[in-house]
Amino acid sequence: MDNVALKATDVTKYFHDPVTFPVLKKINLEVLKGEFVSIVGKSGCGKSTLLYVLSTMDRDYEGTLEINGIQVTGKSLNELAYIRNSSIGFVFQFHYLLPDFTCLKNVMIPGLRLGKLSAKEVEEKAYEKLKMFGVEELALKKANKLSGGQQQRVAIARALINDPAIIMGDEPTGNLDSKNTRIVFDLFQQLTQEYNQTIVAVTHDEDFARRSGRIIEMADGEVVK
Repeated sequence: MDNVALKATDVTKYFHDPVTFPVLKKINLEVLKGEFVSIVGKSGCGKSTLLYVLSTMDRDYEGTLEINGIQVTGKSLNELAYIRNSSIGFVFQFHYLLPDFTCLKNVMIPGLRLGKLSAKEVEEKAYEKLKMFGVEELALKKANKLSGGQQQRVAIARALINDPAIIMGDEPTGNLDSKNTRIVFDLFQQLTQEYNQTIVAVTHDEDFARRSGRIIEMADGEVVK
């Protein structure tokens, strides 16, 4: 269907240390364009592993994965790298900003790597994204001079520089206080409602999950709800 952003069919993955065992068991799910989905479950249930498969960063699985109607299973490393850079934005629990780079430079990096726009155009877009999240006045500050909440907003701006169809978050508010958690949640909600971007977030935060559009609950490597 044209409105399906992400589709996993019979996705199964094994870990092999110290013995072989399935960490994901025939996962079937669809995420529609513009949906805000939270993946929840106890530690060790496989939710972060599933996120890394869905994001194409983990290729060692059985089954098939489609992104925006295109099957990505079996594509080369270079093809997957291009898909990730152009179609997927990542927000992690830890912001992973380069500490000695300015906020502006951090946000620009994925846009420069994609190579579709000139450096000047990427810089203008980076300012736009920083402004969207209320941190444009920090553009020329080094990332290590920011508070945790400011760093996470810059990290989200970086995730959006290439206008990805899908944003994936691995505990995106796990390191934030309640105030900054609300700010990040509201930003995510704005992205789905105003820009029709799709968000898939792994979270332990029950309130965050409850306020999202849909909850996918996992247990023992399976989707149970």
